[in-house]
Amino acid sequence: MTETNPTAFWRARDVLSITGEDAVTYLQGQLSQDVEALAPGTSADTLILQPQGKIDAWFRIHRSDDPDGPLFIADVAAGWAEPLIARLERFKLRVKVDINIRRDWGCLALRGSGIDSADPVVGAVVRVPVQWPGHHGVDLLGPRDELVIPAGFTEVEADVADRARIEAGIPEMGTELTESTIPAAAGIVERSVSFTKGCYTGQELVARIDSRGNNTPKHLRHIAFAADDAPAPGAGLVLDGKSVGELTSVAPAVGQSPGIALAYVHRSVEPATVVEITGSGASIAGEVKALPKAP
Repeated sequence: MTETNPTAFWRARDVLSITGEDAVTYLQGQLSQDVEALAPGTSADTLILQPQGKIDAWFRIHRSDDPDGPLFIADVAAGWAEPLIARLERFKLRVKVDINIRRDWGCLALRGSGIDSADPVVGAVVRVPVQWPGHHGVDLLGPRDELVIPAGFTEVEADVADRARIEAGIPEMGTELTESTIPAAAGIVERSVSFTKGCYTGQELVARIDSRGNNTPKHLRHIAFAADDAPAPGAGLVLDGKSVGELTSVAPAVGQSPGIALAYVHRSVEPATVVEITGSGASIAGEVKALPKAP
């Protein structure tokens, strides 16, 4: 997908509504983002963490500007609604907050040129601007049956959409982000954490690592490879006979574009280093690259 080719695809996202008179203060004490400062009609990436500072979920929180609608809408990677609700419910003691899954809702993603001039999508209740490195657009949330791809946009398959995510260096729950992930290792602290708000669960580890320059044992990197047969997620990375990482998401080579993968790589391995990608088949070479900077 390119900036000059307007495309559309369905993102696999679960959607939640969060209401109740204590919703703002409760979320403020649980999420890494400054919920109280979130203006109506705007969205932000946020983390909800374990007390030890590792990730329970990474998702988007949107503050509604509809006085008759839910106070907040949240969307998270598909399959993570129930774990997110369970985590939110765990610390919900004597507060008036209701959290519900919007099972009939979906997420329609529009990317490329023509976003601003596209006809409004009738069923889009929430419009979230997306600024990925190399890919810009908007995500539309609303009842799936009412979301219709606008004229001029070409629908693409899930593998094409996932390649865009991998190219942009965007981690995903269940692949790059698990219950053992430290947020700084995934490179999502800057976009997901407020350092000026009050306390929240898991704050101590995030603040301590930030004060030390985010020098985590491993970092999320790109691995470029030219092989026709793409390695599978989970393939190991070896340098000088030592294991230095593991692939998490893989996009095969397409046309003149090389294969690209996301991987956690030991901090001692600098970008431009060539490593060996090992798996069930023959080993291939891969070049470690830094993730692109967010616009």
